[in-house]
Amino acid sequence: MLFKNCKQVIDNGLTPDLKKIREDVIDILSSALNAVDPYKAVKSRFNVGNIILEDREIDISNFKNVYLVGFGKASVGMTQAVCDSINIKKGIVVTNDPDICVQYNSITTFVGGHPIPNQNSIKSTERILEVIRECRKNDLLIVLISGGGSSLLCKPKINLKDLRITTELLLKSGANINEINTVRKHLSFVKGGQIVRDVKCKVVSFIISDIVNDPLEFIASGPTYPDSTTYVDTQNILYKYSLLEKIPSNVKRVIRNGISGTIPETPKKGDTIFNNVHNLIIVNNKIACEAAEIKAKEIGYKPIITTTSLTGEAKDVGRYLIEKICKTKDKSVYISGGETTVTIKGNGNGGRNQEMVLGSIKSLGGRDIVFSSFATDGIDGESKAAGAIADGFSLMRAHERNLDIEKYLECNNSYEFFNKLGDLLITGPTGTNVMDIQIIIS
Repeated sequence: MLFKNCKQVIDNGLTPDLKKIREDVIDILSSALNAVDPYKAVKSRFNVGNIILEDREIDISNFKNVYLVGFGKASVGMTQAVCDSINIKKGIVVTNDPDICVQYNSITTFVGGHPIPNQNSIKSTERILEVIRECRKNDLLIVLISGGGSSLLCKPKINLKDLRITTELLLKSGANINEINTVRKHLSFVKGGQIVRDVKCKVVSFIISDIVNDPLEFIASGPTYPDSTTYVDTQNILYKYSLLEKIPSNVKRVIRNGISGTIPETPKKGDTIFNNVHNLIIVNNKIACEAAEIKAKEIGYKPIITTTSLTGEAKDVGRYLIEKICKTKDKSVYISGGETTVTIKGNGNGGRNQEMVLGSIKSLGGRDIVFSSFATDGIDGESKAAGAIADGFSLMRAHERNLDIEKYLECNNSYEFFNKLGDLLITGPTGTNVMDIQIIIS
């Protein structure tokens, strides 16, 4: 079973109807996750020795050798699908999950750091570059990209300590993922299209999107795609979030040199290095939400997808969603997806999904509504949970346990709050990542 604490979550419903609704939420989320399985998504792109792109097929037999590199939370499943379809000369894969690896003789699996890169991220990236350097003009390079790749693919222009400090500051600042990845690209030798700078052969990149609206240049910091951002943008982002005085001096030096032209910009649109690069998104949040819609309809609900591009401060978005639904007075399943942010002010544990649900509890109080928010990668923030669930009795249950909602929000300690209520959603790493999904049943 996908949810490890399924029985507890269901039993926390205080009425038979609530127990049933909570069970339905879990079934709907499970169906959504199954629809974005990375193995199935990649496997469907191979047909009797051909790779199926959007507008053409590529005959594998036209190439002398096929090489593979992959990085991200879904990289193992994606790679296994390729290896089960065609022969791979050599490959390197970097994942965040130490419990899984690719079962194929010529593929080496590394475990890197996430969301903060570590030395293993750098070591594995060097091995990826070695594989890329082996590619000749008549070879094919398959690149498998998924969420988490910005941390797992790492060859920085600064030392690792300074990169870690800068990344932590950005993650806590409230900056959105596009802004964070703009900075990451300009502190890297491989992001922002740079990994294919010296590749002479054809490149096919299969991409699982974990960013709102599927912007190819920001997913895993766009290693195989032209970069529209600049060093000036990097400086402006750091200024916007009052980080220019906090970042290490080496970071400032790189940005100054980039702005002055002392070091080159990232490759841009129109650069000939991208002539033989095909980037294809194979799975995204929209697919997950549509699968949730189908499942909800199957079990008797009237489902409505409200958006697949949800953004904003998590705790505020939670309240907004509940208040918006209360105004409609329709009895439906409301499905949304996207990726909110959390401005870290405390030292608690949790993530944007748990904080979103926590922010909604007062609005839920006494209402016949069940609200859940779920990270499709199974990891919400740096907690052990994927998200949380709440209903109209959650406020009462919190008061009975003397849990001060505002205090937990101030400390960004949503994990501990829902741990005490027994309403965490726990799956462990799922092996995929298409942002978050909210299921609201009213």
